Amino acid sequence: MHRAEYAKLIQGSLEANRDRLRQEFTQPGRIQSCVLDNLLPESEANKLFDAFPKKETMMVKKSLREHKHVAAQMDQYDPNLEEIVFAFQQPEVLRVVSEITQIEGMVPDDKLYAGGISLMAKDNFLNPHLDNSHDKDRELYRVLNLLYYVSPGWNREFGGNLELWDNGPKGERREIVSKFNRLVLMATHEGSWHSVNRVKVDRSRCCISNYYFSAKPLDGHEYFHVTSFRGRPEQPVRDLVLQGDIALRQGVRKVFKQGVTETKHVYKKEDKD
Repeated sequence: MHRAEYAKLIQGSLEANRDRLRQEFTQPGRIQSCVLDNLLPESEANKLFDAFPKKETMMVKKSLREHKHVAAQMDQYDPNLEEIVFAFQQPEVLRVVSEITQIEGMVPDDKLYAGGISLMAKDNFLNPHLDNSHDKDRELYRVLNLLYYVSPGWNREFGGNLELWDNGPKGERREIVSKFNRLVLMATHEGSWHSVNRVKVDRSRCCISNYYFSAKPLDGHEYFHVTSFRGRPEQPVRDLVLQGDIALRQGVRKVFKQGVTETKHVYKKEDKD
Protein backbone atom coordinates (compact mmCIF):
# COMPACT_ATOMS: atom_id res chain seq x y z
CA MET A 1 0.00 0.00 0.00
CA HIS A 2 1.28 3.49 -0.87
CA ARG A 3 1.84 6.10 1.84
CA ALA A 4 -0.99 8.22 0.45
CA GLU A 5 -3.43 5.34 0.97
CA TYR A 6 -2.16 4.71 4.49
CA ALA A 7 -2.39 8.45 5.22
CA LYS A 8 -6.02 8.55 4.11
CA LEU A 9 -6.88 5.71 6.49
CA ILE A 10 -4.95 7.30 9.37
CA GLN A 11 -6.58 10.67 8.72
CA GLY A 12 -10.04 9.11 8.74
CA SER A 13 -9.49 7.31 12.04
CA LEU A 14 -8.07 10.42 13.71
CA GLU A 15 -10.84 12.69 12.43
CA ALA A 16 -13.55 10.26 13.58
CA ASN A 17 -12.13 10.45 17.11
CA ARG A 18 -10.78 14.01 17.05
CA ASP A 19 -12.84 15.52 19.87
CA ARG A 20 -12.24 12.64 22.29
CA LEU A 21 -8.53 12.56 21.51
CA ARG A 22 -8.19 16.31 21.98
CA GLN A 23 -9.89 16.12 25.36
CA GLU A 24 -7.68 13.21 26.40
CA PHE A 25 -4.47 14.83 25.18
CA THR A 26 -5.09 18.10 27.02
CA GLN A 27 -6.09 16.51 30.33
CA PRO A 28 -4.27 18.51 33.04
CA GLY A 29 -1.83 17.17 35.61
CA ARG A 30 -0.09 14.63 33.41
CA ILE A 31 2.11 14.23 30.33
CA GLN A 32 0.02 15.21 27.33
CA SER A 33 -0.98 11.97 25.63
CA CYS A 34 -3.85 10.14 24.00
CA VAL A 35 -4.57 6.66 22.65
CA LEU A 36 -6.43 5.52 19.52
CA ASP A 37 -7.20 1.84 18.96
CA ASN A 38 -7.97 0.18 15.61
CA LEU A 39 -6.06 2.80 13.65
CA LEU A 40 -5.99 0.75 10.43
CA PRO A 41 -8.10 -2.12 9.12
CA GLU A 42 -6.94 -5.24 10.97
CA SER A 43 -5.77 -6.91 7.77
CA GLU A 44 -3.44 -3.99 7.00
CA ALA A 45 -2.02 -3.92 10.53
CA ASN A 46 -1.32 -7.66 10.28
CA LYS A 47 0.54 -7.10 6.99
CA LEU A 48 2.77 -4.57 8.70
CA PHE A 49 3.62 -6.98 11.50
CA ASP A 50 4.40 -9.70 8.95
CA ALA A 51 6.67 -7.24 7.12
CA PHE A 52 8.86 -6.58 10.18
CA PRO A 53 12.47 -7.73 9.74
CA LYS A 54 14.16 -10.22 12.03
CA LYS A 55 15.87 -8.54 14.95
CA GLU A 56 19.24 -9.85 13.75
CA THR A 57 19.02 -7.54 10.71
CA MET A 58 18.43 -4.44 12.86
CA MET A 59 20.78 -2.28 14.92
CA VAL A 60 20.90 -3.43 18.52
CA LYS A 61 21.11 -0.88 21.33
CA LYS A 62 22.15 -2.55 24.58
CA SER A 63 23.38 -0.86 27.75
CA LEU A 64 22.24 0.00 31.28
CA ARG A 65 19.89 2.50 29.62
CA GLU A 66 18.10 0.23 27.17
CA HIS A 67 18.00 -2.98 25.20
CA LYS A 68 16.11 -2.92 21.91
CA HIS A 69 16.51 -3.32 18.14
CA VAL A 70 15.96 -0.34 15.83
CA ALA A 71 16.15 0.65 12.18
CA ALA A 72 15.81 3.91 10.26
CA GLN A 73 17.30 2.99 6.87
CA MET A 74 13.86 2.04 5.61
CA ASP A 75 14.80 1.20 2.03
CA GLN A 76 16.55 -1.93 3.32
CA TYR A 77 13.28 -3.50 4.44
CA ASP A 78 9.81 -4.38 3.20
CA PRO A 79 8.44 -1.38 1.23
CA ASN A 80 5.23 -1.37 3.26
CA LEU A 81 7.21 -0.39 6.35
CA GLU A 82 8.70 2.65 4.64
CA GLU A 83 5.28 3.64 3.31
CA ILE A 84 3.58 3.48 6.73
CA VAL A 85 6.41 5.38 8.42
CA PHE A 86 6.15 8.23 5.93
CA ALA A 87 2.34 8.10 5.86
CA PHE A 88 2.47 9.71 9.31
CA GLN A 89 4.40 12.59 7.72
CA GLN A 90 1.81 13.39 5.05
CA PRO A 91 0.23 16.88 5.29
CA GLU A 92 -3.30 15.61 5.92
CA VAL A 93 -2.14 13.52 8.89
CA LEU A 94 -0.01 16.35 10.27
CA ARG A 95 -3.01 18.69 10.03
CA VAL A 96 -5.41 16.53 12.04
CA VAL A 97 -2.72 15.68 14.62
CA SER A 98 -2.14 19.42 15.06
CA GLU A 99 -5.88 19.91 15.60
CA ILE A 100 -5.92 17.18 18.24
CA THR A 101 -2.82 18.29 20.14
CA GLN A 102 -3.29 22.04 19.61
CA ILE A 103 0.45 22.22 18.82
CA GLU A 104 1.14 24.69 16.04
CA GLY A 105 4.01 24.82 13.58
CA MET A 106 4.93 21.14 13.70
CA VAL A 107 7.05 19.59 10.95
CA PRO A 108 7.86 15.90 10.36
CA ASP A 109 11.38 14.49 10.19
CA ASP A 110 12.19 12.77 6.89
CA LYS A 111 15.63 11.85 8.29
CA LEU A 112 13.93 9.71 10.97
CA TYR A 113 16.28 10.86 13.71
CA ALA A 114 15.48 8.20 16.38
CA GLY A 115 12.31 7.32 14.42
CA GLY A 116 11.53 4.46 12.05
CA ILE A 117 10.87 0.98 13.43
CA SER A 118 11.80 -0.81 16.63
CA LEU A 119 11.54 -4.37 17.90
CA MET A 120 11.80 -5.53 21.48
CA ALA A 121 12.31 -9.23 22.28
CA LYS A 122 12.31 -11.14 25.56
CA ASP A 123 14.08 -9.22 28.37
CA ASN A 124 14.40 -6.05 26.26
CA PHE A 125 13.53 -2.76 28.00
CA LEU A 126 13.82 1.03 28.02
CA ASN A 127 14.61 2.71 31.32
CA PRO A 128 12.83 5.97 32.25
CA HIS A 129 14.14 8.72 29.97
CA LEU A 130 13.63 12.03 28.26
CA ASP A 131 14.05 12.05 24.50
CA ASN A 132 16.73 14.30 23.04
CA SER A 133 15.26 17.80 23.09
CA HIS A 134 16.14 18.67 19.47
CA ASP A 135 16.49 17.34 15.95
CA LYS A 136 19.76 15.97 14.57
CA ASP A 137 21.12 19.42 13.71
CA ARG A 138 19.87 20.97 16.99
CA GLU A 139 17.79 23.54 15.16
CA LEU A 140 14.23 22.44 16.01
CA TYR A 141 12.61 21.21 19.22
CA ARG A 142 11.20 17.70 19.45
CA VAL A 143 7.57 18.20 20.47
CA LEU A 144 5.55 15.06 19.68
CA ASN A 145 6.12 11.31 19.58
CA LEU A 146 3.82 9.08 17.50
CA LEU A 147 3.98 5.38 18.40
CA TYR A 148 2.05 2.77 16.42
CA TYR A 149 2.05 -0.82 17.75
CA VAL A 150 1.48 -3.77 15.42
CA SER A 151 2.09 -7.00 17.41
CA PRO A 152 -1.08 -9.16 17.27
CA GLY A 153 -2.49 -10.39 20.57
CA TRP A 154 -0.21 -8.27 22.75
CA ASN A 155 -1.50 -7.80 26.29
CA ARG A 156 -0.39 -6.24 29.57
CA GLU A 157 0.98 -9.47 31.01
CA PHE A 158 3.57 -9.69 28.19
CA GLY A 159 5.41 -6.58 29.44
CA GLY A 160 6.98 -4.32 26.83
CA ASN A 161 4.39 -1.66 27.61
CA LEU A 162 4.80 2.11 27.50
CA GLU A 163 5.04 3.81 30.89
CA LEU A 164 4.50 7.53 31.40
CA TRP A 165 5.97 9.03 34.56
CA ASP A 166 3.67 12.01 35.03
CA ASN A 167 5.45 13.16 38.20
CA GLY A 168 9.01 12.28 37.21
CA PRO A 169 11.07 9.06 37.34
CA LYS A 170 10.61 8.64 41.09
CA GLY A 171 6.82 9.01 41.00
CA GLU A 172 4.01 6.72 39.97
CA ARG A 173 3.95 5.35 36.44
CA ARG A 174 0.96 5.25 34.07
CA GLU A 175 1.05 2.13 31.90
CA ILE A 176 -0.24 2.06 28.32
CA VAL A 177 -0.35 -1.43 26.86
CA SER A 178 1.42 -1.87 23.51
CA LYS A 179 -1.83 -3.20 22.11
CA PHE A 180 -2.12 -4.36 18.49
CA ASN A 181 -3.18 -1.64 16.04
CA ARG A 182 -2.92 1.09 18.71
CA LEU A 183 -1.57 4.60 18.12
CA VAL A 184 -0.22 6.70 20.99
CA LEU A 185 0.47 10.43 20.71
CA MET A 186 2.79 11.75 23.44
CA ALA A 187 4.22 15.23 23.95
CA THR A 188 7.98 15.50 24.36
CA HIS A 189 9.44 18.21 26.60
CA GLU A 190 11.49 18.62 29.76
CA GLY A 191 8.98 16.68 31.86
CA SER A 192 7.88 13.87 29.55
CA TRP A 193 9.64 10.98 31.29
CA HIS A 194 8.68 7.64 29.77
CA SER A 195 9.91 4.05 29.62
CA VAL A 196 9.09 0.56 28.37
CA ASN A 197 8.93 -2.19 30.97
CA ARG A 198 10.79 -5.44 30.39
CA VAL A 199 9.37 -7.86 27.84
CA LYS A 200 8.44 -11.08 29.64
CA VAL A 201 7.58 -13.36 26.72
CA ASP A 202 9.47 -14.84 23.80
CA ARG A 203 7.65 -12.72 21.23
CA SER A 204 8.39 -9.59 19.20
CA ARG A 205 6.94 -6.27 20.33
CA CYS A 206 6.96 -4.19 17.13
CA CYS A 207 6.53 -0.44 16.92
CA ILE A 208 6.47 2.13 14.10
CA SER A 209 7.50 5.57 15.34
CA ASN A 210 7.74 9.17 14.20
CA TYR A 211 8.67 12.47 15.80
CA TYR A 212 7.37 15.91 14.96
CA PHE A 213 9.52 19.00 15.55
CA SER A 214 8.87 22.72 15.92
CA ALA A 215 10.82 25.95 16.05
CA LYS A 216 9.10 26.65 19.38
CA PRO A 217 9.40 24.45 22.50
CA LEU A 218 6.19 23.28 24.17
CA ASP A 219 7.23 24.73 27.54
CA GLY A 220 7.63 28.24 26.11
CA HIS A 221 11.30 28.70 27.01
CA GLU A 222 14.55 27.62 25.42
CA TYR A 223 16.32 24.54 26.72
CA PHE A 224 18.55 21.70 25.61
CA HIS A 225 19.21 18.20 26.90
CA VAL A 226 20.59 14.96 25.51
CA THR A 227 18.57 11.77 25.70
CA SER A 228 18.55 11.37 29.47
CA PHE A 229 18.07 7.99 31.15
CA ARG A 230 17.41 7.34 34.84
CA GLY A 231 17.13 4.24 36.99
CA ARG A 232 13.75 2.92 37.99
CA PRO A 233 12.78 3.49 41.66
CA GLU A 234 14.00 -0.02 42.50
CA GLN A 235 17.39 0.65 40.80
CA PRO A 236 19.17 3.21 43.04
CA VAL A 237 22.71 2.24 41.98
CA ARG A 238 21.84 2.26 38.29
CA ASP A 239 20.17 5.62 38.79
CA LEU A 240 23.39 7.14 40.17
CA VAL A 241 25.41 5.73 37.26
CA LEU A 242 22.93 7.04 34.71
CA GLN A 243 22.85 10.50 36.28
CA GLY A 244 26.62 10.63 35.83
CA ASP A 245 26.18 9.47 32.24
CA ILE A 246 23.74 12.33 31.61
CA ALA A 247 26.16 14.90 33.01
CA LEU A 248 29.04 13.58 30.87
CA ARG A 249 27.12 13.45 27.60
CA GLN A 250 25.45 16.80 28.27
CA GLY A 251 28.88 18.37 28.77
CA VAL A 252 30.17 16.90 25.52
CA ARG A 253 27.18 18.19 23.56
CA LYS A 254 27.65 21.70 24.95
CA VAL A 255 31.10 21.70 23.40
CA PHE A 256 30.30 19.71 20.25
CA LYS A 257 26.90 20.66 18.86
CA GLN A 258 26.33 17.32 17.13
CA GLY A 259 28.38 15.14 19.45
CA VAL A 260 31.74 13.55 18.79
CA THR A 261 30.38 10.66 16.71
CA GLU A 262 27.83 10.70 13.93
CA THR A 263 24.48 9.20 14.89
CA LYS A 264 23.64 5.99 13.04
CA HIS A 265 19.91 6.18 13.71
CA VAL A 266 18.93 8.32 10.72
CA TYR A 267 17.67 7.64 7.21
CA LYS A 268 20.45 8.37 4.74
CA LYS A 269 18.79 8.74 1.37
CA GLU A 270 20.82 8.35 -1.78
CA ASP A 271 21.00 11.32 -4.13
CA LYS A 272 19.31 10.09 -7.28
CA ASP A 273 20.07 13.20 -9.37
